Amino acid sequence: MSMGKIPKIDSIEELAKFWDTHDVTDFEEELEEVREPVFARGAETVVRIRLDSEQAKALKRMAQARGMDEANLIEEWVNERLRAS
Repeated sequence: MSMGKIPKIDSIEELAKFWDTHDVTDFEEELEEVREPVFARGAETVVRIRLDSEQAKALKRMAQARGMDEANLIEEWVNERLRAS
């Protein structure tokens, strides 16, 4: 017997709260077998950089002013520089 529908939520935290209070067997008619990976790993490489506190604060301010996080801003800068070379 179904207790409703599985919610369409993108938030991992909200989904975790939902499944903390529900049982997957109550939603068997909504489940489907997935034969391919749902989360594919990209070919990206993670690069760590060290910033002093003032650099980190300035980076955060600049990113917030553009409505993005620091990692996206740095990625944008790297892409701009690579296109220019």
